[in-house]
Amino acid sequence: MGHVNSDHPTITGTQVNYYLICHRKLWLFSHNITMEHTSEAVEIGSLVHEQSYARKNKEIVFDGIKIDFFDKNHGVIHEVKKSKKMEDAHFWQLKYYIHHFKKLGLDVTGKIDYPLIRKTQAVELSTDDEAKLEDMLSDIIKINEQELPPPVIKAKICKQCSYYELCYV
Repeated sequence: MGHVNSDHPTITGTQVNYYLICHRKLWLFSHNITMEHTSEAVEIGSLVHEQSYARKNKEIVFDGIKIDFFDKNHGVIHEVKKSKKMEDAHFWQLKYYIHHFKKLGLDVTGKIDYPLIRKTQAVELSTDDEAKLEDMLSDIIKINEQELPPPVIKAKICKQCSYYELCYV
């Protein structure tokens, strides 16, 4: 894997998102066990993104991260989400992208776009956020280095998870 800096191997925004949702899902995804292709929710989210922002700048992929689109005129990273259901994870995923850009010497802010509910949420990265994010990135590495996946969490969100069958069947 490539490196953003010497402290952390490349970590994706999806991994930051999954870290906040379920450590087991994070571990499975990080070990190339991907189930998103089987998820109707993921498919709907992709369609929402494609239909809502067809004329906007397209995805940008670099250093292992994928940004939905970037407004270069205003220095704003946009993430498109279909609902606010996992809002905290969405915020931290975008804060990770802002952090990544900052490490590259670029001053940016972020916005989460929820086209289905016609809402936009501004996201900025504070000094406290950066410290918390560094702790999260270290935890992500520790989880990914485990030989076996973390235990099942048995939460309400599990029933809609694309990894459900790997945990409960």
